[in-house]
Amino acid sequence: MSEALGLRDRKKVATRIALSEAAARLSKERGIELVTAEMIASEAGVSVRTFHNYFSCKEEAVLHHLEAQVLEWAEWLRERPADEPVLDSLEHIVLRALTESEQQLEEMQALADLIDSSPTLLAKKMEMHVRLTPMLDEVITERTGASGLYPNLLQMVVGAACKASLDLWMSGRSGADNPAQLVREAFDHLRSGLAVPPR
Repeated sequence: MSEALGLRDRKKVATRIALSEAAARLSKERGIELVTAEMIASEAGVSVRTFHNYFSCKEEAVLHHLEAQVLEWAEWLRERPADEPVLDSLEHIVLRALTESEQQLEEMQALADLIDSSPTLLAKKMEMHVRLTPMLDEVITERTGASGLYPNLLQMVVGAACKASLDLWMSGRSGADNPAQLVREAFDHLRSGLAVPPR
């Protein structure tokens, strides 16, 4: 019985991923305004009813992969050694995520551009942010003992450092050998308190 449930759960996860990937792919190709639930379901090889069993709208489907990533990163943070400085832990997680997705950076950038260009996707992304931020705050509090402003501030600062690193890499102006080099440099700046580097 447990094996049957495990198989059923794996099929559900696979269906959710297939729908999310289809939604993102179609939206990048055509623009989300022109994409429908029917088109996403057809692309994923399931019925429209199945689509609505998993997602309330196409925007939610497009953003599912991002939400799943954040939840995975939270688990990675929980798994880091308890005595490791939190910036070291977060750097390790960012580099791990980057290593696992380095071949897809252009695709990730295309999705980010799509989100930025769509008011409905931006609104849904904000909803997701509001929902996930307290969970990440709790994980940071568990590791550091700090509460209040600190966990959220740490999230924002590290997120900005990673975005700056990847934006510079994608621009082709960095002079770095790879994006991981820029991420390491960004974390060094954070550890220094953003002290101005020597000329």
